[in-house]
Amino acid sequence: MKPLFNIIYKILNFLSSRIFFVIIAFLFQFAIFASMLFLFKDSTVYFYAFEIIIRAVVILYIINDNVEPSFKIAWLIVIIFVPYLGSVFYFIFSRGNSASYLRKRFNRIANNTKKLLTANNSQIKNKVKAECPYLSGICRYLNNFGGFPVYENQGSEFFSVGEIYFKRLLEELDKAEKFIFIESFIIHEGEMWNSILEILKKKAASGVEVKILYDDFGCFFTLSRKYPKMLHKYGIESTAFNPIKIIFSLMYNNRNHCKICVIDGKTAFTGGINYGDEYINAKVRFGHWKDYGYMFKGEAVWSYTNIFLTHWIYATKRNDINPLDYKPEAMPSGESKGYIIPFSDSPLDNEALSHNIFTNIIDSANDYVYITTPYLILDNRLAGALIMAAKRGVDVRVMTPHIPDKKTVFQVTRGNYTQLIKNGVKVYEYTPGFLHAKSIISDDKIGVLGSINMDYRSLYLHFENGVILYNDPEILKVKQDHLEIIKISEQQTNPDAPFPLRILRSVLNVFAPLM
Repeated sequence: MKPLFNIIYKILNFLSSRIFFVIIAFLFQFAIFASMLFLFKDSTVYFYAFEIIIRAVVILYIINDNVEPSFKIAWLIVIIFVPYLGSVFYFIFSRGNSASYLRKRFNRIANNTKKLLTANNSQIKNKVKAECPYLSGICRYLNNFGGFPVYENQGSEFFSVGEIYFKRLLEELDKAEKFIFIESFIIHEGEMWNSILEILKKKAASGVEVKILYDDFGCFFTLSRKYPKMLHKYGIESTAFNPIKIIFSLMYNNRNHCKICVIDGKTAFTGGINYGDEYINAKVRFGHWKDYGYMFKGEAVWSYTNIFLTHWIYATKRNDINPLDYKPEAMPSGESKGYIIPFSDSPLDNEALSHNIFTNIIDSANDYVYITTPYLILDNRLAGALIMAAKRGVDVRVMTPHIPDKKTVFQVTRGNYTQLIKNGVKVYEYTPGFLHAKSIISDDKIGVLGSINMDYRSLYLHFENGVILYNDPEILKVKQDHLEIIKISEQQTNPDAPFPLRILRSVLNVFAPLM
C-alpha cells in the first residue's frame, strides 16, 4: 500500500508543480500555432506560396550565414523536411536569433564592465610579449575580442575531485569578510549545498553581502520558483538567470552554464562542479563522478568579479551597481608563478572565444595535447585540428566517460571516435563512472580549466567561463591526473559498431548541433 501511496503522491505533486504548468503552456501555444498554420494551408493557395517564399529566404540566409557548416546542414534538413514549422523552429532555436533587445542590453552591460578590466594593463602585456611570444598572441586576442586581460599568477590550486574542491571551498567561504558571489548552472539541495548554505546564512547575518545567481533551466527540477524569497529571509540576495515562463522566449536556448565563486574579490573558484551531491560522490548516479576544480587568488580575481556582476546586472536589471565597489583596495603580493587569464564566453557577441582558444592550443602543440570532456561533439574545425595534430606526431589523447548521463548524447560522442581513432588520436573512456571534468593541457606549459564542454552547446549556445593557465605549476598536476585517469580507463581501439548503431549515430551526428 505504501508504494502505491508514494506513486500517487509523486503524480499529484507533479501535476501541481511549475514544471507541469510550463509544459502545458508550451504545448498549448505550439498547438494553437500549428492549428493556425494548417488551417490557412487548407483554405488558400496564397498561404502555401507565402510559406514557400519564406522557406526559400531562410534557406538562402542560412547558406550565406557565417556560421559553422554543421549548423547549416542540420537546419537545412529541418527546414526542407518540416514544412511550415521548420522556419519557425529556426527563428526560435538557432544560435544567432536571441531577441535583439536582450542581446544589445547584455552587450552594453558587458562592454561597460570590461572597460574596467583592461585599464592600466599595458605593463603586464609588455612583459608577456617579451617573455612569452606564444601567450602574447592569445593575450591580444582575448583582450581585443573579449576584453579579458592577462595577470601574473599569484597563487592557485588544482582539485582533481569534487570532494577536495568542496572541502577547500568551505574553508575559504568561512573566511569571507565583505562579499560572496556564487554563480552556478545547477543547485540541488543536499549534503553539499546545505553545508554551503549554512555558512552563507552565518556570513549574511554577520554583514557579509551574499549574492547567488543560478540558471533557471538548470535548476528547473531542483529549486522552487520561490527559492529566492526563501533565501531573502536569511539576508541572501538570489535570482534566476533567464527564468522559464509560460510565454516562450527566444532566449531559452541560451543558458548560463558558468561555475564561479568569488570571495572578497581576493579568491575565486571555478571548474565543472555544480552544487549537487553527485559532484562530491555523496550520492552515486553514474558510478564514480570525476570532476575538476580550480582556485586562484590575487589580482586575477577581478576578472571573475566583473564577469559575475555582468551576469547579475543583466539578470536583475540593477543598473545602480558599480563594480568598482567590489574591487579590493590592496592585494597581498605573492610570488609570481606563470600567468593566468580568467575569461567568459557569451553566445550573444558572435565571437566563439572558447572554440578559438581550444583550436589555437591544439594547432600550436608540439609534444602533446590531453583533453577531458563529458561530451565529445565536434565541428569540422575542432575535429580537423585534433587530427592534424596527431598527423604531425603530437600525442593527442581525449578522455570521455564510460558511464553516460545522457544516452543519446553518449552515442553522438562515440560516433565522433571513428574519425579520430583512424587518424591517430587516442581515445579513452573513464571506466569507473562519469567523467565530468573539462580541461585541455598542452606541452607542460598551457591549459584551460572551467565550465566548457567540447560540444556545440558550450562552444556556441551557452554562457561559459574558464581560466587559461600558462607556466602555472598546477598544469603539471593536471597532467599527472590525466595520466592517472588513463591507467583506469579503457582505450577505444575499434571504433566500428554494428550497422544499425552506425546508422543511428550518423543521424544523431547530423542533428548534434541542435541538441
